[in-house]
Amino acid sequence: MIRQLTSSERQRGAAIALAVVITGAAMAALGRSDTLGVQGVIVMLFAGGLLYGVLSSFYEPEPTEDREASYYDDPIKVGIVLSMAWAVFGMFMGVWVAAQLAWPDLAFDAAWSSFGRLRPAHTSGVIFGFGGNALIATSFHVVQRTSRARLAGQISPWFVLLGFNLFCVLAISGYLLGVTQSKEYAEAEWYADLWLVIVWVTYFILYIATIARRKEPHIYVANWYFMAFILVVAILHIVNNLAVPVSWGHAKSYTIWPGVQDAMVQWWYGHNAVAFFLTAGFLGMLYYYLPVRAQRPIFSYRLSILSFWGITFFYMWAGSHHLHYTALPHWVQTLGMTFSVMLLVPSWASAGNALLTLNGAWHKVRDDATLRFMMAAVVFYGLSTFEGSFLAIRPVNSLSHYTDWTVGHVHAGALGWVALITFGSLYTLVPSLWKRERMYSATLVEVHFWLAIAGTLIYAFAMWNSGIIQGLMWRTYTEDGALAYSFVDSLVAMYPYYIARAFGGLLFLLGAVVGCYNMWMTVQSAPLAAPREADVPVVPATIPGE
Repeated sequence: MIRQLTSSERQRGAAIALAVVITGAAMAALGRSDTLGVQGVIVMLFAGGLLYGVLSSFYEPEPTEDREASYYDDPIKVGIVLSMAWAVFGMFMGVWVAAQLAWPDLAFDAAWSSFGRLRPAHTSGVIFGFGGNALIATSFHVVQRTSRARLAGQISPWFVLLGFNLFCVLAISGYLLGVTQSKEYAEAEWYADLWLVIVWVTYFILYIATIARRKEPHIYVANWYFMAFILVVAILHIVNNLAVPVSWGHAKSYTIWPGVQDAMVQWWYGHNAVAFFLTAGFLGMLYYYLPVRAQRPIFSYRLSILSFWGITFFYMWAGSHHLHYTALPHWVQTLGMTFSVMLLVPSWASAGNALLTLNGAWHKVRDDATLRFMMAAVVFYGLSTFEGSFLAIRPVNSLSHYTDWTVGHVHAGALGWVALITFGSLYTLVPSLWKRERMYSATLVEVHFWLAIAGTLIYAFAMWNSGIIQGLMWRTYTEDGALAYSFVDSLVAMYPYYIARAFGGLLFLLGAVVGCYNMWMTVQSAPLAAPREADVPVVPATIPGE
């Protein structure tokens, strides 16, 4: 990796790592009597390890002059490895917290392993660690290939990738220490949020600069989705996390948003994090890797653009459906419900476009488990978006809200859509990136597919049943107008479903472990691909003698 950098670039990399080490030291000094001090030590160790890596390879041979004649794939490879590592960690945490709901003693009577600390470690590990690294890696791959241009920077891709992982480490270690803002999908405290802003703005500039130096006049639609994902997530993150720290020496901060406004901003952020982090970015994956794997062009380019603008506009207004029957003004709740129903149009446009792309290639879906990952992901995407619009309708929400039905809905999307399209994309990308003929074992891809499908279905059906039963028990009254069931009665009724959920999650985790092994063996021992036309960017021709 270091050999891809010139001596001046290595100097800049070392300077950046040293600056982060100094920042960590300042955090440790200022927060010596607070958990901020522990977080500062983590920053020092993380950045110090990177600094050592740069300095130990500082005098390695420099890159050849034709560096620009090849794509910059090293950050992509590291991003794939980090994504799969976070997948195993995050899914393991998910199985653990699911098991705690069935067997509470699995918290071991320790503060750090309580449900309230492990649950955000699970969500952040899966969403940001697994999903975020996969998005960064695939976006770097897609933007280069569709632009036929190398990434616009040498240091910035590493800064984005490793800086984002520093944020993930800070966030999750903070949760285990009890540091949290208590905001859904935004639990990290102010110092981690500030760091992520720096990283994310760098990501956006890098992506736009690469698009600007493209050799293809057309900007392929996958890049539209990736750009929307990067830009809107930056806006959401900054606005939702506006906060004032207690002091520079304390990890704790308080949001600037009061009361109902805080709830509205949080769910404007929360639902649009689903829209642009967990939907738009992964649609970028879909629109590139599905046609590549199926060897068929997208059914309708116009339909993909219609879907893009529909999702971009409609999703922004839908967050208030999380706050039905609260102090939020009724008209705002109605606005969120209306736009949620309208979202069916652009969402199903993408799902239909993807399925129609497979026309004439269904025999490949039957025989190729990687393509089947993508097809199943599209089906779950269509079902999840329908269910989301349905649950946003106020009378339905009165039954579903605060129940496990919502948990089932989220995981039908997270496991069935996000994880499956990611695994399908990575199984397509890994052999190509490491120049292998194929994955190490097609049988293991098949095993992973069925473990993932079985785990998702068991999990989702358990939570759908559990949630509907919960909702009905909580609204059942006796003839005297008293509640027919206590809250404890509803917990007893949920017990078998919680065991089923833990089992479904365990199957999905085992599938991820199988995937890690298969990818590792592909890199190590799969046969090399036959020589073919080089996959290289377009380099402007030079006039001899100049």
